[in-house]
Amino acid sequence: MIEPLRIVLPIHSFEPGGVERVALNLAVRWQESGHDIVVVLGRDEGLDRQNAPRGLNYFTTRCPIPSGPFETLWMMWCMMRYLLQSRADVIFCPGNTYTVVCVVMKLLFGDRCPPVVVKVSNDLVRKDKSNFRRVCYRLWLKVNGLMLERFVALAEPMAEEIALGMGVGAHRIVTIHDPALDRRRFERLLAIPRDRKPELPRHFVAVGRLAPQKNLTMLLLAFASGFRPGDRLTIVGGGSERAALERTVRYLALQGTVTFAGHVPCPDAYLQAADCLLLSSHYEGVPAVVIEAIAAGLPVIATDCSCSMATLLGDGSRGILVPVGDRDAMAAAIADPEALPAPEPFQRSYAGRYTLEQASAAYLAVLRAAVRQAERIQREVLPELSR
Repeated sequence: MIEPLRIVLPIHSFEPGGVERVALNLAVRWQESGHDIVVVLGRDEGLDRQNAPRGLNYFTTRCPIPSGPFETLWMMWCMMRYLLQSRADVIFCPGNTYTVVCVVMKLLFGDRCPPVVVKVSNDLVRKDKSNFRRVCYRLWLKVNGLMLERFVALAEPMAEEIALGMGVGAHRIVTIHDPALDRRRFERLLAIPRDRKPELPRHFVAVGRLAPQKNLTMLLLAFASGFRPGDRLTIVGGGSERAALERTVRYLALQGTVTFAGHVPCPDAYLQAADCLLLSSHYEGVPAVVIEAIAAGLPVIATDCSCSMATLLGDGSRGILVPVGDRDAMAAAIADPEALPAPEPFQRSYAGRYTLEQASAAYLAVLRAAVRQAERIQREVLPELSR
C-alpha cells in the first residue's frame, strides 16, 4: 500500500489570483485522493474568502498588525512556524511569487527542510524589467535552480525556458498542462454556441486582476483607437488600479462603451456574452483566461507575454498575437474583425488538455518522486559526506 503524503503549500491570502485558485483546486483533489494537505495561510482574508474550499486544513498565524504591506515576510514567518511544529513530506510551491519563501526555508532548515516542487507560473524573461533588474532576476533564478528540487512547466515551451533560466537539468523538469478548468466546466464552456457574424458590433471582454502586470491602461488606449461604432468592452476583475483605469475611461470619453464588472467568482457568463477576449499583460505563464476563452469558442487578441502564447493560440488558428506594449498593433487587431479566426470545435477542444483531472495525478507523481529522491539522499548520500 502506498503511504499518503503530507503536502504543505503556502498561500498569501484569499485575494483573487490564478496561482492561488489553481493551488487550492489541486489541494482539494489531492485530499480527495487520501493525502494529508495543509495550506499555510499568510492572511485568512480576501475577496475570495467565501469561495475557499471548506474541507482543507488551514494553518494560520495571527499578525497583530495588517500584514498586507509585508506579506512575503509574514509568509516566511508562518511557514517557519509550521515547519518547526509539524511534519511535512513535501512543499508544493504554487508559483514564482512563493519561491523566495521556499528558498528561505531551505536556508533556515537545511537538510531538515522537505523537498520543494515548484510550479513555474510566470514568464522568466521579464522584458518589463529594467536591464539592471533583469540581471538581478536572472541571478535569482539560478539560486532557485540550485536550492529547490523539482520544477513544473505549464506548457511545453516553458520547459526549455526553465532549463536555461534556472540552470537545471531536464531530469528535474516535467511539463504538466496548467489545470485551468475542471472537466465539468470545460464541457459547459464547450457547449456555448458561436454563431455571431464579424460585421456586427462586437463585445470585447478582458478578465483579470486590475494590477500593473495586466497593462490595462495600454488596453484602453488601444481599444479607444481601434473600436468601431457599437463595439463595447467589459473589464472583469478587481484590484488596486480600478480608480486610475476609470479615470482613463473618462479621459478617453469611453463611458458607456467600457464597463467595469468588478470581481466575480466565475467569469463564464461574460465569456458567453462576448465575441473576443483581449489580453494586454506584460508577462504571464499560461493565462487561465485564455484556456477558458478557447473552450468557450472566443477568438483571442493577446500580447506575446509568454513563451507559451503562440502554442496556446495555435499559431494564429485560435487568436492573434501582438508585441508586448504595442498599442498600435493591438488597436489594428481590434479594428479588423475579419482577421480574427473563428475557432472550430476541434480548436476549442484543445483546452481539454488543461484540466484539473489530468493534472492532479501528474503532480502527485512529481511530488512523490521528490520525496523518494530526498529520502535516498538522507539515507545514502549524507552519511557518505559526513565520513
